[in-house]
Amino acid sequence: MLQPPTELEGILLVDKPRDHTSHDVVARLRGKLKMKRVGHAGTLDPMATGLLIILLGKATKVSQYLVSLDKEYEGTIELGKVTDTQDADGEVMETRPVPELTEADVKAAIKTFHGDQYQTPPMYSAIKIDGVPLYKSARKGEEIEREPRFIRVMSWDVLRFASPHIDFRLRCTKGTYVRTLGHDLGAKLGCGGHLTALRRTATDKFNVSQALTLDQIQALSLTEIEQRLIPAREAVPSFVR
Repeated sequence: MLQPPTELEGILLVDKPRDHTSHDVVARLRGKLKMKRVGHAGTLDPMATGLLIILLGKATKVSQYLVSLDKEYEGTIELGKVTDTQDADGEVMETRPVPELTEADVKAAIKTFHGDQYQTPPMYSAIKIDGVPLYKSARKGEEIEREPRFIRVMSWDVLRFASPHIDFRLRCTKGTYVRTLGHDLGAKLGCGGHLTALRRTATDKFNVSQALTLDQIQALSLTEIEQRLIPAREAVPSFVR
């Protein structure tokens, strides 16, 4: 009698492509691996690319510990245009002239966002209020009152400023909406702004340089994928082991 194949177990680091939802990545991996227990720890917006921590088999049980880890990003903000989603996937709602800003002006404004703060989640988000995702209400033109959430910005650095674009690197806590930071920075600078690119480069000790693209994973055998898995016990905090 044939034995059923052993289910893979562990953590797989994936470099998410643009225009894929985190659920799209999970669905493709379920098809490739022929298994149902596939999840992720920390959603990325469709526009964003970069590190997505994928949990396979029994490793899905440690999701709560990995979601809470600090994140690092690199991205670009375009000043002068405000969109309804706060990023390039949305419709431009307002266009304003960009004042003559220096890099020092931008850095001074960004510095005011460092540290502990409360952030109001955007309407275009998956947060549910009364069982309904906010983005569904937003598509109907509704504005729902949202509870501000505690976040911490550990560092936010300007990599390059060539008006109207700001290239940056950010390190922050879980639950931080980077596109909202971009939107709020634009408001502080007096001209509005939105996120045009975002890439998650790291989650705690895991770096996108360790990750595989979906095409690379597709080309591997199941044995080769299993060899790339990180045991869950090596990823979670020591008190959980």
